[in-house]
Amino acid sequence: MSETLTTTAPAVTGERADLLVALAKQRHFLRFTTRDLTDEQAGQRTTASELCLGGLIKHVTSVERLWANFIVDGPSAMPDFSAFTEADYARRADEFRMLPGETLAGVLADYETVARRTDELVTALPDLNATQPLPKAPWFEPDAEWSARRVLLHIATETAQHAGHADIIRESLDGAKSMG
Repeated sequence: MSETLTTTAPAVTGERADLLVALAKQRHFLRFTTRDLTDEQAGQRTTASELCLGGLIKHVTSVERLWANFIVDGPSAMPDFSAFTEADYARRADEFRMLPGETLAGVLADYETVARRTDELVTALPDLNATQPLPKAPWFEPDAEWSARRVLLHIATETAQHAGHADIIRESLDGAKSMG
């Protein structure tokens, strides 16, 4: 299994290059926590939380896909959070765990596909200042808009946060660390 997320994005400079480097670095740390693991280990809970390494990667994949779609399609790409049902919440909970039949290789491949698409957006977007209105949700400010730039920074931040969670889970699993 590759320890780094590879992309073949066209060469860019300036802010776009910085965004691509930030995204690649955080994705690397998240993926690196799964090195040399079996599918069973990737699905194992090692802390009081429900989180597992494979589930974290599934979640980050889903979040990145959702936000990349938001950049292109606006709030229609997002679920209607105000109308979430118990079934919606159950599907969302499944995002944080490895389900029967899922493999670490499959989860990582899906993540790489989503990351490649995001990287293509970074290079191809005509304007990083273009905004979309956020959907209605209790955690968003009413009538707020986010630029493509802010969404990309959010993706990098979300990935970094979960890479930290993954590092703790992996160290609890077998003592391996991503850093140090």
